[in-house]
Amino acid sequence: MGGCYCLFPCLLICFLLHTHGSHSLNQTCNSTDLEALLAFSSGLDRKGSRLVGWGPNDAACCSWTGVSCDLGRVVGLDLSNKGLHGGISSAISLLDGLVTLNLSHNSLRGQPSEDLGRLARMRILDLSMNVLSGAFPTSEHGFPAIEVVNVSFNQFKGPHPVFPGAMYLMVLDISSNAFSGGINTTALCVAPVKALRFSGNEFTGEIRAGFGRCKMLTELSIDSSGLTGKLPRDLYTISELRRLSLRDNQFSGTLGEDLGNFSQLMHIDLSYNMFSGVIPDVFEGLRRLEFLSLASNLLTGTLPASLSSCKMLRVINLRNNSLSGKIAIDFRLLPRLNILDAGSNRLSGPIPRDLMWCTKLRTLNLGRNMLDGEIPESFKNLRSLLILSLGSNGFTNLSSALRVLQHLPQLTTLVLTRSFRGGQTMPMDSISGFKSLQVLVLANCALSGTIQPWLQNSKNLRVLDISWNKLSGPIPPWLGNLNNLFYIDLSSNSFSGELPESFTQMKSLISSAYSSEHASIEDLPLFIKKNPAGNSLQYNRVVSFPPSLILSNNLLVGPVLPGLGHLVYLHVLDLSRNKFSGGIPDELSSLENLEELNLTHNDLSGSIPTSLTEVTFLSKFDVSYNNLTGDIPTGGQFSTFTNESFVGNDALCLRRNGPCFGKATFEGTENDTISTMPAMTYIIAEAGFAFGLLTVCNILFFARAWRAAYFLAVDRFFDMLYVIIMVKVNKLRRKWEDKEHP
Repeated sequence: MGGCYCLFPCLLICFLLHTHGSHSLNQTCNSTDLEALLAFSSGLDRKGSRLVGWGPNDAACCSWTGVSCDLGRVVGLDLSNKGLHGGISSAISLLDGLVTLNLSHNSLRGQPSEDLGRLARMRILDLSMNVLSGAFPTSEHGFPAIEVVNVSFNQFKGPHPVFPGAMYLMVLDISSNAFSGGINTTALCVAPVKALRFSGNEFTGEIRAGFGRCKMLTELSIDSSGLTGKLPRDLYTISELRRLSLRDNQFSGTLGEDLGNFSQLMHIDLSYNMFSGVIPDVFEGLRRLEFLSLASNLLTGTLPASLSSCKMLRVINLRNNSLSGKIAIDFRLLPRLNILDAGSNRLSGPIPRDLMWCTKLRTLNLGRNMLDGEIPESFKNLRSLLILSLGSNGFTNLSSALRVLQHLPQLTTLVLTRSFRGGQTMPMDSISGFKSLQVLVLANCALSGTIQPWLQNSKNLRVLDISWNKLSGPIPPWLGNLNNLFYIDLSSNSFSGELPESFTQMKSLISSAYSSEHASIEDLPLFIKKNPAGNSLQYNRVVSFPPSLILSNNLLVGPVLPGLGHLVYLHVLDLSRNKFSGGIPDELSSLENLEELNLTHNDLSGSIPTSLTEVTFLSKFDVSYNNLTGDIPTGGQFSTFTNESFVGNDALCLRRNGPCFGKATFEGTENDTISTMPAMTYIIAEAGFAFGLLTVCNILFFARAWRAAYFLAVDRFFDMLYVIIMVKVNKLRRKWEDKEHP
């Protein structure tokens, strides 16, 4: 019975709300509002818009799409994501009862009218995600009741807007525009503003003091805006700040101990700047901190041990600094940790064993440091780990590491490049495979042995890089049967035998259905080196790897398989520096997405297929140092390749009856041939001699004084030559006589 009494008031409230809503929809709107809405509508390009019911024949504008009324007056206009094109008519300022205006996610253009500021009751203005331009209209007394302004993702320019008359402003979002100049910190904190989002603009100069007046500020975001200099001291006095994001600017200086004043801070991102010095060890007061990113700065010193006090931490990103020393964080106190990225530093010592307590850890990057020891057995407890990058360190015992890591059921990415340099054998025993693995990089680890069968259990493998090792033996056929594999780098090893036929049927390189599956969404840099001395190629995500088959610098023999032409999604085919023989298959012209084809330093023969000119994306092509013959194809991308792509093929010619890369000949008599370059040299020399002789003869014949001087000089030259010769002869004669009569 008591339940009925509780139910009755709820039903009564629902009935009253329904009655009020029906009354609002049925009421006839104010005539001024009707005219203003029609004028606004006339300024739009109606093509593609979804404005239902708008028209002069219907005076009940309160029932129009996006219009809400109160007592016959329009108080709300929400036309977000309606495909609107055109400009914002100044007539909208006649809706003097308007409280909410939302025109976001459309294609509106032009500059809004200054009359917008006359809407004295408007509290929420959202013009985001359009193509509006020019200066945003503000005035000293405009927008007196405004609380939220969002004009992000437009093309506004000039100084950023301030609202000196808006005493209730709480949120100002002007991100992703082209506002320029400095940030007017003094004018921004007149109202009790709580969120300032200024990211993605074109500001210049330093942040001046003034933010300390924003006592109620909880969010400050000024990412990617070109700001420089040091952070103002009064910024650290905003005690209510929960989110501070200043990433991707050019801020410099040190991070002072005042950082510990942010007792309410939950998110701090100062990455991609030029901060230097040590990270202050003041995090014991930041108990609510969840996200810390100081990546890509110039920071030195050790990891602050006080980070152990931040029990709410989910993300620690200190990548790409110059931090050193041991990892002295007590991970037993960080049970919520989700991402730990301290890669590309100078950290040393072993991996902390107490990382095992971070059971929610999904990404761990400690690559490019100076860590040593073995991978802890306790890593088996990291059951949530998806990405593990430990490359470029000094670990030992690869076999033990793989036996431990195979127990991580969620592991998708494993990068161990240059981590085990002791010359170990590819592990064989006690490994059943990595069933969830998508990326395996074991490059440059001085591994010997063969490709082991346990790898075929990794059915989800998409990227395999075991280059720059000492592996040998044949390439196993089952490797080409891994349906999701689209990037294979086996280069710079000693693999032998023929290329398995299964490589011509790799499903991820034949069908797009396989090429887009299992895409990693994590942002983790993966570095691929083409040679020890060259620069690394960086791929931040698995999907950014170009579909590749890289088998260069091995001992592979046999033909280049015609079936490789089936791999229509292949971007890179590198078979260089092997012992492949036979011709270049015409079927390779079916590789419509191919960007690089490298067949240099093999034993290939025959001609270059002319059909390769149809591969429109081919930007790198090299068949040098083979035994190719015939004419080099012309047209298409072949017009962009230099001669270096063809050298070392004695009978390969630039064009029909043209010079060849070996000893090309000119045709003369039946048995008389002369090489091209010597023949040209003789012709030029003879012509020069004849011209010079004719010039001298003409001068001596027509100029008497020159002729007399010439013969006088000749006589003196021969007299001098005669004297020198006779002196030499007499000296030799004396020496000879002395030898005969000692």
